[in-house]
Amino acid sequence: MSPKPSVIKDLKGLKAVKRELEARARQQAEQLAAQLAAAAKSSAEKELFSRAIGQVLALPAKHLPGHQARVSLTQPAPIPVQRQRDELAVMREAISDEFDVETLLDTDEALSFRRPGMGPDVCAKLRRGGWRIQRQLDLHGLRREDARDALSAFIREAHKAGLRCVRVVHGKGLGSPGKTPVLKGRVQNWLIQKTEVLAFVQARPAEGGAGALVVLLAQR
Repeated sequence: MSPKPSVIKDLKGLKAVKRELEARARQQAEQLAAQLAAAAKSSAEKELFSRAIGQVLALPAKHLPGHQARVSLTQPAPIPVQRQRDELAVMREAISDEFDVETLLDTDEALSFRRPGMGPDVCAKLRRGGWRIQRQLDLHGLRREDARDALSAFIREAHKAGLRCVRVVHGKGLGSPGKTPVLKGRVQNWLIQKTEVLAFVQARPAEGGAGALVVLLAQR
């Protein structure tokens, strides 16, 4: 009966060795499976890449390092900066703040204007909306110089486009000191000096009222 402990000890040792061998075999099998999966993925990606780019051709010798490529660049059209400056200077000189406008305004409540030779029915028709307003300029928040330049460019472009009736919003001056319209008188002054302007009247309430002018332009 005395050899039993020795036999049990040997069996445990064998089982331990067996478990270790099985663990190593599983580890090697997992590593091999991972390597095979990675190889298969790489091969599939290469195949997809080859299909995507299609046939690959070698570059001609002229495109290899050491050779300079000749690229034909289309030069952009020059911007006539000086001409734009000259036109802006002409527009500024064409309308002056020193012009006496009051002598040319009609003595009606809204101080409308019609160029000599235009009958009084023109202003009446403007007030009634006889011409459809085709474009609008809003001068709110602009300084005097900026407002003058914007108005001059607006009238010129509208006339070039063949428009007959436009609206100029100068504001009612509610946010100005004394709550008086700062730009209203100046806009009237500038408009009278524009040869493209035939007449203007204060806008109807629905179109801006005392804060805007409806302007009739000459035909091109």
